[in-house]
Amino acid sequence: MNRAPTKRQDDWRWQLAHRICDPTALGMAPHRACALSESGGAVFPMAVTPYYASLLQPGDPDDPLRIMCLPDPKETRRCEHLRFDPIDELRHSPIPGLVRRYPDRAVLLVSTSCPVNCRHCTRRSMGKGHLTALTPEGFQSALEYLTERPEIRDVILSGGDPLTLEDRALESMLRAVRKIPSVDIVRVGTRAPVTLPMRVTTELANMLARHGPLYVNTQFNHPRELTGQAADAVARLVDRGIVVSNQAVLLRGVNDRPETMLELCRGLLRARVRPYYLFLCDLWEGLEHLRTRVDEGLAIMEHLRGRISGMGIPQLVADLPGGIGKVPISPNHIVARYPDRTVLRALDGREVTYPEPEPARRKDRAISGSTP
Repeated sequence: MNRAPTKRQDDWRWQLAHRICDPTALGMAPHRACALSESGGAVFPMAVTPYYASLLQPGDPDDPLRIMCLPDPKETRRCEHLRFDPIDELRHSPIPGLVRRYPDRAVLLVSTSCPVNCRHCTRRSMGKGHLTALTPEGFQSALEYLTERPEIRDVILSGGDPLTLEDRALESMLRAVRKIPSVDIVRVGTRAPVTLPMRVTTELANMLARHGPLYVNTQFNHPRELTGQAADAVARLVDRGIVVSNQAVLLRGVNDRPETMLELCRGLLRARVRPYYLFLCDLWEGLEHLRTRVDEGLAIMEHLRGRISGMGIPQLVADLPGGIGKVPISPNHIVARYPDRTVLRALDGREVTYPEPEPARRKDRAISGSTP
């Protein structure tokens, strides 16, 4: 049973200052940790908050939460189809710290630090001299870039994790972005509600609410991450009108069982978090052991449909390599199409004919009382 946190442990700054960076401290065998380091697999360092470490199952190498945060020698495996920066963010950075892969939105990388270094992270290149966070001068350049391009209506603060910043620094950024007339909405991408829930203080939630419409995208991947503290953190945001959505990643050994994903989605709805996306794991070097097949994702989607409200079903997507963007993947319930009917496959497997409307006739389109 997890112990209740002390007053000191309940301080988010203390949690960040005491992140665990030694794999052996969380039960990884010394010889495996040594082999990982010597092979170069530890280039992406380990970091875990004491809070998140308290959720791990001691001595269980197959613990889903452990898989997400503890380095694995399998990360040194090289596969021809995996690559560095698979979604091509470097090439889509017109200025360092700003990523633009879609016409109407831009990502501002405002931090290189995270409470937990998730092993499946899609920004493993941060801190290696590749992707970088915005400097103060770079942030001003980013504001000019956004102002000069009014087609960008959606700005996402990401990183790293923006909530590793102090409230004052974060509010300064939000205020500056909000002054740009063409920006409709601002999103904050953070895993703090999952890995550092004490960071979501009443003061932070009040500050974020002042800069709406604002949306928070987080990432719960397993039902055990939905602790009471995590639910309280979400509630502080939602109670102030901030929409919280979840962008889970489908990971082998973590949430690739349909029953696990169903339990997660039910828990998210109870916590008032919208299940938004279910990502296939990106094609990053060293992540082959965490990837699942597309048909496994489709099987999960089939399992969810009919067992949970439609608002609790995320959209299965793949973020295509080369920076092309996200593409939805869904089960195909269309069996056949004809001019007058479409044959659909029901959830129980039956094929049902759905009549198409008759072609509109001229007199059907006439407005009542108009002259023929």
